[in-house]
Amino acid sequence: QVQLVESGGGLVQPGGSLRLSCAASGITFRLYIAAWYRQTPGKQRDLVASITQGFVTKYADSVKDRFTISRDNNKNTVYLQMDNLKPEDTAVYYCNVNLFNDYWGQGTQVTVSS
Repeated sequence: QVQLVESGGGLVQPGGSLRLSCAASGITFRLYIAAWYRQTPGKQRDLVASITQGFVTKYADSVKDRFTISRDNNKNTVYLQMDNLKPEDTAVYYCNVNLFNDYWGQGTQVTVSS
């Protein structure tokens, strides 16, 4: 059974930082592309960042130079370091892994507010 368990969300002031983690089980994690998406009420789920099996990264324009995605294949975990957070980053963040199928985490709330 595939499980993706996210952690690290919460409330932070503008300009602050958070680090999200997503631990995978039930898959050979190193074979998968891993990514973070986010969604706000009434809107579609958008790609934030992705990292390939070869550690090539890609970012949405809105988070470039502020967010960093990384992975530790020994720990079956993908991370999203979020710096200089803005109110518009407020969303539910979802972990995703993809090879032939998509698997999703349960989501973690990130709220940026003073």
